[in-house]
This record gives sequence, structure tokens and C-alpha cells, in this order.
Amino acid sequence: MQMVQRRRRQMPLWQELPLLLVVAFCLAVLIRSFLLQAFFIPSGSMEDTLLVGDRVLVNKVVYDVRDPVRGEVVVFRGTNNWVPENVEDPNLGFTAKLGRTIGDLIGLGRPGEKDFIKRVIGVPGDRIRCCDDQGRLTVNGQPLDESAYVLEDSPLDVPPNPGECRSRQFGEIVVEPGHLFVMGDHRLVSQDSRCQGSVPIENVIGRAFVIVWPQGRWDGLSVPETFADLPPSTATPAAVERPENLPDTSGDLVVVLPVLIPLLAASGSVRSLPARRRRLRL
Repeated sequence: MQMVQRRRRQMPLWQELPLLLVVAFCLAVLIRSFLLQAFFIPSGSMEDTLLVGDRVLVNKVVYDVRDPVRGEVVVFRGTNNWVPENVEDPNLGFTAKLGRTIGDLIGLGRPGEKDFIKRVIGVPGDRIRCCDDQGRLTVNGQPLDESAYVLEDSPLDVPPNPGECRSRQFGEIVVEPGHLFVMGDHRLVSQDSRCQGSVPIENVIGRAFVIVWPQGRWDGLSVPETFADLPPSTATPAAVERPENLPDTSGDLVVVLPVLIPLLAASGSVRSLPARRRRLRL
């Protein structure tokens, strides 16, 4: 008798599937809003670290527990000085706009016109200039070996222009409190803090920590070793600096666990559907 009542209480498959889809959509919106978001790379300013069409996962909570550090790849909202790299096509049809809207809600859409992705070169108090006698960027007087991630640098023979990022050369810049100095890895085409100014830390959306698409380009976005030997910022007491100036990545684990739990729960529900379907046939 109890088994009969239990069967009657079970929701039919045709009613359960739409409910599961609604729950999955709501979870995706919540994850996108507070924890994790996928970003599409629209330009070549970070090549060859990131290519046009790549998708990266961005940890949106890590900077709630710590500040960005040098070498990390971050997504941020540019200030009014920043020229958009991703201009939306004004001739998009209704269906395309609807698809983009839904994609934005679940974190799979294209970035907004004021969303940028760059590498953190300087934190508050850092003194940044280019170049030393070997054409290298220096941070607090220490040259950076950027060969691991900069494959095409700006030319040395182009005179500096405050309104353009075409030249590799620029005078010493002291990063303001509460700001970051960011640059793209493809220096020849990147429009970044060299000519568009620093970025308020409060404008940072999160840290890009892994490439998830295309499948063949799956890879982590770690901090290059060259940033480990930099002197501390004048805005941060040396005693507070982390060993070797490497970032604490525990924030990435904080976001991965909440994402995995709903996914595992959802997969458990999906696996149970065939069994329920078999019971309905009896």
C-alpha cells in the first residue's frame, strides 16, 4: 500500500523535465551573478595567451577576500577613458539579441562594450616605466622578463604619445591608491593603462583562471614566475607581502565547490530519470 502511494506522489516525467530545466536555469543565473562567469574573448589584445573566440572562467568572489596581485589576468569594467574593444553590431536582429540576452543571463554571452581583460602589471604604490637599457618593462626598478607571455611587443623606435599605446616607451608611472596598472599581452595592438589610465580595483569583476573553450585549448591562467621576484609596493608594508609575492589561490577553490555541488546534484537527477521511466512502465 505504501509503495502504491509513493508511486502516485512521483511527478510524471513530462512535468519533471521542465521543472529541472527551470531549476538549472535559476542555478546558472545565480552562479553567473555571484560566483562564476564565462567570458568570450572578442579581440587579440591578449594573444597568444588568449585567442579571439576563447572562453575563460572568471572567479567573481576571489577579490572579496583579497586584492588582485601582479601577473593575474583580470576582467574589469573600463572607465570613461577606455575605448571599447567589443562594439556590438547595431544591425542585429531580434532573435540574435534575444539569444545574447539569454546567454548573458547564464554567463555565456559576449562581454559588454566596457568589459576588458588584461594582465595586472602594477598594484597601488608601484613605480612602472619602460624601458631599461635592454628594452624591458620595470616595476619598482626591477626588470620583468616577459618572454613567457609577450610574443609581440610594441616597437622601441616609436616615440611615446600619452594618447596612444603604439610605443613601448613611457615615463615612470606611480600607481594610485585603489588602482591597478594593466596591460595586454599583445602589446603591439593592446589599448591599456599605458594610454588609457589605471583601473579602479572596485571595477574589477574577477580573476580569469582557466580557458574552458575550445576544448583543445583547455589550460590554467597562472601567474608567470617573473612576478615572484619583484620588490614590494611602497603602498604595502614588506611584512604583509606574501612569500615570493605569489597569490593565494584559495579563492578559486571557494568558487569551484559551490559550482560542482549543483552540477553533481543535477547529474544525479538526470541519471535517475531512466530508472523512474522503467518504473512507470511496470
